[in-house]
Amino acid sequence: MELNGTNGDRRKTGYSVYNVEQQLRRRIQPLPDTYPPMPQKRYDIIYCDPPWDYGGKMQFDKSSTLTENPHFARPVFISSAEFKYPTLKLEQLAQVRVQDICKQDCLLFMWTSSPHLAQAINLGEAWGFQYRTVAFVWDKMCHNPGKYTLSNCELCLVFKHGRIPLPRGARNVQQLVRAPRTRHSEKPDEVRNAIVRMWPTQDRIELFARDMPEGWDVWGLEAEEPADFELTPP
Repeated sequence: MELNGTNGDRRKTGYSVYNVEQQLRRRIQPLPDTYPPMPQKRYDIIYCDPPWDYGGKMQFDKSSTLTENPHFARPVFISSAEFKYPTLKLEQLAQVRVQDICKQDCLLFMWTSSPHLAQAINLGEAWGFQYRTVAFVWDKMCHNPGKYTLSNCELCLVFKHGRIPLPRGARNVQQLVRAPRTRHSEKPDEVRNAIVRMWPTQDRIELFARDMPEGWDVWGLEAEEPADFELTPP
């Protein structure tokens, strides 16, 4: 479909194309029926990358390929988070019983994009933690379009329940991490490894995990077994 005419016409036509693409490719996942039960164990360190819901917002995304965009005649890269994995709204994420798996002294490391910063702080508090600071700033060495400035970074926040777990390991870990972006939503291993250096002997779990890193327990859909989602017809 050609996007010709005035700016208003282009926007109107574009939205109709996006809606078709969104309905074809979005992945739906209800809570709590399909998520696995939480572990019967408590942890010192919890690390998570919540599947934030963007309300179907689409953007140019070079981690996609043309083969993933069959309905676009023009050579563009277009994507949405919910095309890649099932996203959850804040009230759904708050239903995940993270407070049931944390020890009396526990740290929560949580990834968030800048538009979800306030929601991330609210979510950590809903899980029984207090927001402390930005633990890591990931420079993705590329940028996405933004309404205000170009988006270069993602943030990993740290929350505390009780006291900081002991014993401590490394105390010279840098906040800024420069690592190229890879798969959609995949976070750099440098951050997970840095957490291990800081707390090398503690019990650790990664929530909403996509891989099974050594030395970590994992919880989530993709960590348990390959997901089998049905796409909503247009």
